[in-house]
Amino acid sequence: MSLTDQAILKIKEMIISGELRPGDRLPPEQGLSEKLGLSRSSLREAIKALTMFKVLDVRRGDGTYVTSLKPSLLTDAMAFVVDLHQDSSVLELMEARRVLEAAAVRRAATRITDEQVAALWEAIPSSEGLGAEELVEADLTFHRLLAQASGNDYLVGMLDGLSASTVRARIWRGLTEDNAVTRTIDEHGAIVRALEQHDPVLAEACLVVHIGGVEQWLRHTLTTEELADRAAAAAEEDPEVDEG
Repeated sequence: MSLTDQAILKIKEMIISGELRPGDRLPPEQGLSEKLGLSRSSLREAIKALTMFKVLDVRRGDGTYVTSLKPSLLTDAMAFVVDLHQDSSVLELMEARRVLEAAAVRRAATRITDEQVAALWEAIPSSEGLGAEELVEADLTFHRLLAQASGNDYLVGMLDGLSASTVRARIWRGLTEDNAVTRTIDEHGAIVRALEQHDPVLAEACLVVHIGGVEQWLRHTLTTEELADRAAAAAEEDPEVDEG
């Protein structure tokens, strides 16, 4: 483990133990480095890393503070990391989203209020004249309301990051797949009906079918494109293959 990683770990332990609480100011650099038994340079690198992930807040001329550590703040950093891997790991992101949202909808089914159910129905638009981008915007709103109905702020934050990072794939599906608009709206309706019945098993099943359909379409589309790219590359290398 590097010295910087050791410094990060020791600061984390101070926060977990309650020695440092949300809003607390860190001790002066020299004193803290001596207390942790690390160099000041390692401590500075650790502070930079923890600042990037919204655990610490460096205020010029004032000092370094522990942030509020609210879930919404910390999961912003996770969304940033997810964005960096959006193109290379979109299928894995979809899988992670499906697993987490299934957990969220199970929780929602046992605690959702009439007002939250009404808001979900309102978030489902009419399919008439609805374009791909409008569909995805409505889809984002719907799934955010689903997550909020779980009553778990960490799930809400994580799902916001994952959901936003799959927007391009969802627009792509809306533009290219037949009946994507009608299918999405019907599947949203099935989820809300299950929530109205406070049936966690049925709600989870409807949710998995909904997101699983997008995963299946994306996997098929990416495989088809990969095969087409390989065929095109082979044809360029050997023009006779294309002609024959």
